[in-house]
Amino acid sequence: MFLIVAKYLIPNGYRGMAVFPFVLMKYSSDKTNPTFVNHEKIHLRQQLEMLILPFFIWYFLEYLIRILQYKSTALAYQNISFEREAYANETDYDYLKKRPFFKFRNYLTLQQK
Repeated sequence: MFLIVAKYLIPNGYRGMAVFPFVLMKYSSDKTNPTFVNHEKIHLRQQLEMLILPFFIWYFLEYLIRILQYKSTALAYQNISFEREAYANETDYDYLKKRPFFKFRNYLTLQQK
């Protein structure tokens, strides 16, 4: 994993993004933020288990479906299964040691509003 500060590549309203094997972040202070780093590490694991490119295709398609479902880009983003898993477990710093493969599937049907 490579932590890179690239504030102009991060869309407004977001602090960072994972693009295997990089974690791009808006603020250099996030390099030492364990919750932020763990959240992005969860995304890196998701990307690896889906062989990277299929992850991004799934992410984008699920985002489009959630926009239709919720009529809100913010709610759509919050309800992407990959994001739900990462946010739910970002403060569990041992999560990736015990996480089973494809755990994000558990977050597909449990919709939040």
